[in-house]
Amino acid sequence: MSIAGQNLKYLRKLRGWTQEEFAGKLGIKRSLLGAYEEERAEPRLEVLETVSDMFKLTLDELLRKELSDSKGGSYISKRRAQKLIAASTDIQLVPVKAAAGYLAGYADPEFLDELNTFTLPMLAPGTYRAFEIVGDSMLPTPSGSVIVGEKVDDLEEIKSNQTYVVVSRNEGIVYKRVMKNNKTKSKLTLISDNTAYQPYNVNSDDIIEVWKAQMIISKANTQQRWDVNQLANLVTNLQEQVSTLKKKMN
Repeated sequence: MSIAGQNLKYLRKLRGWTQEEFAGKLGIKRSLLGAYEEERAEPRLEVLETVSDMFKLTLDELLRKELSDSKGGSYISKRRAQKLIAASTDIQLVPVKAAAGYLAGYADPEFLDELNTFTLPMLAPGTYRAFEIVGDSMLPTPSGSVIVGEKVDDLEEIKSNQTYVVVSRNEGIVYKRVMKNNKTKSKLTLISDNTAYQPYNVNSDDIIEVWKAQMIISKANTQQRWDVNQLANLVTNLQEQVSTLKKKMN
């Protein structure tokens, strides 16, 4: 009986994640996670180390303790401590009016200290920053929305067709869908969800920071209503753009 497999399933459900979501965070296939949870395979050490860091647990706890049976023990204590840490982690907000200053002060502690902060207890431990966006290039995400992003430390971690806040010297702060270029790692292609805007490339050397979008905060009743035909056209146009880009990259 695999205690580690049981613990993975318990921890996943504790966070409310699907197998697909948890597998993505662990960098493995959903089918492999299913095999771990169903005790058809033993989790690899590197997977357990990732889970250990994610949930602030020791490998000994993952391998030898049934976490679902913990009652007032060390695991519950760790969970409470983790919540306190998450609650005390301030997320700095970069409003539109501070965007220009951010390009010069993104690494200046004094500049960052002047930014307003807030907390979101539902986020997993990590490094986050929030950016206000303007314009209609990412509709149906409305202008004025706040994108909460998790820091991407290495451009290799970027996954194609997902949304990111990209901070670059030439383009400033933009919120876009990112595609990797298979021909060269020196460029990324940024795509707007609003197909009225054409994709464009940015040089990796020009990129200062990348933040993976985790949450979108917007005012109630500001999102544009879309009928079925509009959505169908939007999806079709996006698919055509992505197909064209893939042909150019391959």
